[in-house]
Amino acid sequence: MGRNLKNAVISFLVPVPSILFYLSLLNHYHTTTITTNSNTEISPLWTWCFHHPLILANILFFFNVNVLFWLISHVLSSHWMIDLYWTVIPVLLVYYYQTYPFAEYDLSRSRIVIALTWVWSLRLTHNYFRRENWQWGAREDWRFNDMRAQYGKHWWWISFFSVYFSQQVFLIGICMPFYIVHLVDKPLNIWDFVAVAVCLSGVVIAYFADTQLHDFVTTNNELKELGKPVVPNLDSGLWYYSRHPNYFGEQLWWWGLALFAWNLGHGWAVIGALINSLCLAYVTVLVERRMLKQEYRAEAYRQYQKTTSVCIPWFKSSAYSRKDKKN
Repeated sequence: MGRNLKNAVISFLVPVPSILFYLSLLNHYHTTTITTNSNTEISPLWTWCFHHPLILANILFFFNVNVLFWLISHVLSSHWMIDLYWTVIPVLLVYYYQTYPFAEYDLSRSRIVIALTWVWSLRLTHNYFRRENWQWGAREDWRFNDMRAQYGKHWWWISFFSVYFSQQVFLIGICMPFYIVHLVDKPLNIWDFVAVAVCLSGVVIAYFADTQLHDFVTTNNELKELGKPVVPNLDSGLWYYSRHPNYFGEQLWWWGLALFAWNLGHGWAVIGALINSLCLAYVTVLVERRMLKQEYRAEAYRQYQKTTSVCIPWFKSSAYSRKDKKN
């Protein structure tokens, strides 16, 4: 209980430096606006911040996430916090871009994107805590454990780049549509509603896929406790049509978000969604290798690989159908 409470307090306190700095920035902006006709001088620091929102976002991320999270992880001997904050940082960024001085945007589109971001974040946060038995920082990502074993005594500094700096590239990149939405003031059109549909489809698919996975893991844990054989592989529900439907849903969300930026004339912003898809493709390889290393499920999973689509939900292969007919 003590550890859980400590991790919860840390989680709420870590973004405070960036939040306080940004509130101070807004305060200086509003104060300057009110006293425009006076002889008030604006600090060069605040002037620079007013005109460089993207660079400032990266600076705040570097010091408040990369450096601070990294230092805290060494004190706690765990990198669990970055996993939780994947669901929080996009929410902070969308509000940052919306409230930034000189932001220009269509209010309806802004509200839609913010609402969608909250839906996505609450879904993913719920899944995180459900998976961790409602504990704060109960464990860190298994990939970090593997890397710790791989890099040994060098892990203390390699972790800064592999766990934190890399996250800056991913998160700032995939959240670029938030910046574009609050950079261009253009009325809503049909493509905005297509983007909404894609985003919501991704959230719904990811929710049901993760729920089915959670139920599968829970059932297997109960079977273990009873000393009964466990089910080697999940291949029902959405998992019947895809080996990674949760990843497919997550990618749909980010591509839907990128569609907002494309619709506003900034197609280059899809690079974030593309990088995320490539990253998830690599993670998929790691997950499947891990599955095949577990003897009790290796054979079943090999068969699953032969018959089931990797990511995009699709029907079983013809080979699987012929096998069913023979049986």
